[in-house]
Amino acid sequence: MELFSNLALGLSVAFSFSALAYCTLGVTLGMAIGVLPGIGPLATVGMLLPLTFYAEPTEAIIMLAGIYYGSMYGGSTASILLNLPGTAGAAVTCLDGYPMACQGRAGVALFITTIASFFGGVVGILMLATFAPALARVALSFGSAEYFSLMVVGLMAAALVGDGSPLRSTTSVVLGLLIGVAGTDVNSGTWRFTFGFPALSDGINLVVITTGLFGIAEVINNAGRIGQGEVRRVKVDWRSMLPTRDDWRKSILPALRGSGIGALLGILPGTGAALSTFVAYAMEKKVSRTPERFGQGAIEGVVAPEAANNAAAQAAFIPTLSLGIPGDAIVAIVLGALIIHGVVPGPRLVVDQPELFWGLTVSFLIGNILLLVLNLPLIGLWVKILTIPYRYLYPAILTFICIGVYSIRNSVVDIYLAGFFGLVGFLMQRWRFSPAPLLLGLVLGPLMETNLRRTLLLSRGDPLVFIERPVSAAILIVGLGLMAIVVSLSLRKHPKFSSAS
Repeated sequence: MELFSNLALGLSVAFSFSALAYCTLGVTLGMAIGVLPGIGPLATVGMLLPLTFYAEPTEAIIMLAGIYYGSMYGGSTASILLNLPGTAGAAVTCLDGYPMACQGRAGVALFITTIASFFGGVVGILMLATFAPALARVALSFGSAEYFSLMVVGLMAAALVGDGSPLRSTTSVVLGLLIGVAGTDVNSGTWRFTFGFPALSDGINLVVITTGLFGIAEVINNAGRIGQGEVRRVKVDWRSMLPTRDDWRKSILPALRGSGIGALLGILPGTGAALSTFVAYAMEKKVSRTPERFGQGAIEGVVAPEAANNAAAQAAFIPTLSLGIPGDAIVAIVLGALIIHGVVPGPRLVVDQPELFWGLTVSFLIGNILLLVLNLPLIGLWVKILTIPYRYLYPAILTFICIGVYSIRNSVVDIYLAGFFGLVGFLMQRWRFSPAPLLLGLVLGPLMETNLRRTLLLSRGDPLVFIERPVSAAILIVGLGLMAIVVSLSLRKHPKFSSAS
């Protein structure tokens, strides 16, 4: 009964005119940007973050979340029609989606990915509504030591489990932590890492860093590199899009398995939706009786990754809203937006602000229904968007970035800083340093420092308090176990060690 009363509270919030407007705007922008290869939801959420400063916290997060999972829907379009993934999570969809388009089944591929995305999203939302409140109730007994240990393990997961080299990801996390402590120390009033510039005394704004690292860096990285591929002609009439009975039969179990994998992996901090798509695809290929069909247009190779992609996107909000630990880099921006709006993330959010939590949960379901209704009729429009020349698109993106960054504090310095971090992000991508762990370190850095100081103050400076408290020690042991597993797997892959064994 409590669940139904909470859902009723969420309905009253999510069905308000302003919440519906922001939800519709978010999912529409997400779909449109997700279609475009080379931009992706991370850059989009970072670029559009300034728009949310003029909205209420619930409406701001509804819009940002809508951009996130809306881009997951749109990302499959370019994968199927151009063999260019609009998002990292849609990269696996290219393997079988594009061959389906080459076989004249692009309409079926686009239709089935929309259905699979909706199904995966609903599974993730059910996980959010079921587990996040229970997890928050458990976390209410946590103290500052447990929170610090939990954040440490979250950053370890981001560095060790995420994409790329663990050493490079760890370097990105440390760099994010250093950037996060820049500004004025709240206890002593001393400037830290400001290099004598008064403009840095309040720290570096999250929007400035995200728009630079992801928005400007993506423009620099892709300008002149992505050509205008040949967009496959697609019949958008319903007859060409409806799957056959055999297609439906082959899609049911992959959708179930993909949604389960995405929901489970999405809860883990730092893993992101992209990892779940690769795992779901590998699982389907392994359980299939005809694995040779994969890569040749197998519909299971499209359904499972798309279901996993969207389930992970929704499940990533479970640790974010219940523990204050972002599930991936995009949700870290959402977490930063909560902090900017004065909302303290963590278990108290679910208890003290139930209208915010349940309003978001119900809005996620509404957003997925809107995406299901809007995506199929607008496929023709998405195909036309793919034909926009990039020489017009990227200057427009840079203009909007500069306007958004300047509007925060009406400061030209912020535009220069965004350009600087754009160059940093571009160099990180060229040197194969993932910028996503940096963002997680940036968002969690100030929270970790606060909990570390509070713990040491209560323990009178004794660092052993982190292993003397049972829950904190157990969390750290889990982190050490994760590190041992990753190091062991890395050593096995090393030629020297593999030949010795």
